[in-house]
Amino acid sequence: MIRVVIVDDDPMVRTGLRLILGGEPDLDLVGEAADGRQAMTVVRDMRPDVVLMDIRMPVQDGLTTTELLLDRPSPPRILVLTTFDADDMVLRALRLGAHGFLLKDTPPAKMIEAVRAVARGEPVLSPSVAHQVIAAATCRYKPQAVKELDQLTEREREVAIEVAKGSSNSEIATNLSVSVATVKANITRIFAKLGTDSRVDVANTVRDAGLL
Repeated sequence: MIRVVIVDDDPMVRTGLRLILGGEPDLDLVGEAADGRQAMTVVRDMRPDVVLMDIRMPVQDGLTTTELLLDRPSPPRILVLTTFDADDMVLRALRLGAHGFLLKDTPPAKMIEAVRAVARGEPVLSPSVAHQVIAAATCRYKPQAVKELDQLTEREREVAIEVAKGSSNSEIATNLSVSVATVKANITRIFAKLGTDSRVDVANTVRDAGLL
């Protein structure tokens, strides 16, 4: 039996995954969590083989949770599920050691097989994600830029990428569904972490890290 834990803040998504996976004779759904902090406890108690991990969650996001879980002795295999396939999320998840990355609209049969494949130790990437990884592998990144951006939180990275695209504060607020004040606060923190007060410098760092 493959022991599986589902981690997602959306109860409808968790229900959908239960319906997809629950009828398989070799898959045992042993627990659920609505955020990363809950996931730490559930994984500790239930010792799953595979964790289906959302990225965007309250309290503690999926990337942070992935990193913390994989630092534990005998960690589970992490299959990241998300509605987003942004390059920076894909690459960060894989750098952290995630064993697979699928979009949530993956057909049920392929999702089931992905869980089995990850449990066998095989890496799994949805087609769109695979294209991004190949593209990333053919680019020449500047390691220092990657290291600098690793200081940023997920939200700060999103804002930094918007800055690199040339978006104004109001456009960033609209694109990320946050207030302009939140955007300004994030930019202030980005400047502090990158040691600059220039949006151009931020844009250059994002480009040098291969996120555009």
